Amino acid sequence: MSKGKELKREEKNNRLAIFEGAEIRKVYFDHDWYYVIEDIIKALTDSKDPKGYIKDMRRRDKELSKGWGQIATPLPIETKGGKQLINCANNEGVLRLVQTVPSKKAEPFKRWLAKIGAERIEEIEQPAKAIERAKGYYLQKGYSPDWVQTRIAGIDTRVTFTDKLKESGIKEGFQYAVLTNEMYESWSGFTAAQYKEHKGISKKDSLRDNMTPMELATTLFSETAAKELIEKSGAKGFIQTKNQIHIAGNITKEALTKLEKETGKKVVTHENMKSLNSVKVQKELAQSKSDNAEAPDEE
Repeated sequence: MSKGKELKREEKNNRLAIFEGAEIRKVYFDHDWYYVIEDIIKALTDSKDPKGYIKDMRRRDKELSKGWGQIATPLPIETKGGKQLINCANNEGVLRLVQTVPSKKAEPFKRWLAKIGAERIEEIEQPAKAIERAKGYYLQKGYSPDWVQTRIAGIDTRVTFTDKLKESGIKEGFQYAVLTNEMYESWSGFTAAQYKEHKGISKKDSLRDNMTPMELATTLFSETAAKELIEKSGAKGFIQTKNQIHIAGNITKEALTKLEKETGKKVVTHENMKSLNSVKVQKELAQSKSDNAEAPDEE
């Protein structure tokens, strides 16, 4: 298999790691985690121009510059302008960079890197660990515990739903996207792209990370209903599967119409991550953490 094909296979595994509040993009490639070098330098130095800092590093350290080809690997990373090839480094390369950067964060960063590596092994052996860490990342970003719980449940439901699509002969990529749009549009009136526009977020933003708990719960219900209908009907192929998803969407829409009538509130909203992580929400979360810290342990 050529390197290009390997990149295509691996590029969907972009993730975020958090070091002392700084986001570091990473991608799983060739059975290893690779971290965006610019993000690492920014986290270690607080530089506003990490690209310039890297150039200065290479100019000062001739050995680093000579071995740059072994340290830096261009890999496809999600950016605001779409996927772009950005220089990344694996653990070994990152440690070489850390040795070059005069930063008080160097030792904490080494410990963090070792911890990330250990976590990866744990997650392979115990998938539940990955779920718990995902909860922690969302909480760190300011989401409320109730939102996080619903989001995590939705991730599990999404995996179950897409597994059922595979069993029905649906191909990943374009067909997944069309069927996802069918699900959204049948109960919200929006395709995924239109839904993002309604919420005022960019095409590259995660729609579900910008949903309210009620919107997440609705998505969860719709995908669960679709999975059950596909299974019961024995639907195979794109057309039959699409029909069952449409039925599930209509069932969901009927439930939403009744709920909105009773509550007087719209389920599909303009709210996005900024409003979900409002100052009020973050204060409540901070207060909750403080209260828990002060509470005595139960016997």
